[in-house]
Amino acid sequence: MTKNEILEILNSLDLPPLSYIVKSDAAMVLQNIKKTTNQIKIATNEIINKQISNNINESIIFSPLSKNESFTLLDNIKVSTKEDLLKEKELEHNKKDYNAIELALCTEDNYRYERKLNEKGINLICGIDEVGRGPLVGPVVASAVILPKNYHLEGLTDSKKLSKKKREQFYDIIMKDAISVGIGVVDSFQIDEINIYEASRLAMEKALSNLKVTPEYILTDAMPLNVNIPTLPIIKGDIKSQTISAASVIAKVYRDDLMDKLHDSYPYYNFKKNKGYPTKEHIEAIKKYGIIKEHRKTYGPVRDYLLSTNKNN
Repeated sequence: MTKNEILEILNSLDLPPLSYIVKSDAAMVLQNIKKTTNQIKIATNEIINKQISNNINESIIFSPLSKNESFTLLDNIKVSTKEDLLKEKELEHNKKDYNAIELALCTEDNYRYERKLNEKGINLICGIDEVGRGPLVGPVVASAVILPKNYHLEGLTDSKKLSKKKREQFYDIIMKDAISVGIGVVDSFQIDEINIYEASRLAMEKALSNLKVTPEYILTDAMPLNVNIPTLPIIKGDIKSQTISAASVIAKVYRDDLMDKLHDSYPYYNFKKNKGYPTKEHIEAIKKYGIIKEHRKTYGPVRDYLLSTNKNN
């Protein structure tokens, strides 16, 4: 069978034109999933055509991007979905490909985790995320958000990927639409006492306790919590889950506002611009003006300044 004959069969299935994942014995070629490596290529139309013509006698899998079912075209050609490939990689314990495919699925549908919980009758789902692990000054802030079932806000994703204007627009919409929102703040003194990891967890648990509605299930951005509610930590959760994305936006805008207020008291550090992160300008300001009580004394540049000051004294 020729390349064109195979494509003719695929095109007759009412699939997106040439939007297939191709898998051969040698490598998995995933369109919009992975960049080029020694083993994996981007499945452009040209590569798909070459795969078909060069590997016609091999086992080749075409995966349409918008079908839910699997079916066989010919003895040596199978059409499957990304969900099928995900299950296959899970059974193979192939974490690298599993994570890549799952990220692609969640990028296309960031309500995927929530929908699976809805199918089990779980509707009060809380997303929790924090911001402010890296700054030299100020608190770490977490937000807990419960959105309505089947909620969708076009363009909502990890707050770091959004412009300031878009974050603030989403903040207003989420605060209006959410079933409940909780904020948790842990200041720099506690961060120095218990370390930033534990402070981030504490901020998340505070945010959860400040909700007016008790959730049935919690999704977090990679952080396990010490709570009596079923919790799923998701790596890159602020991208994969719309509910966690919402929490990341609320936490980011809330903390940025706190840093803007701190800027008004200490304008020479330019917190309005750097939000407390260790920019060159911020570090130079520490050397020139010293530190303020809100600086995290266990963080490198601040600790180094304190050591040099003590040494000079």
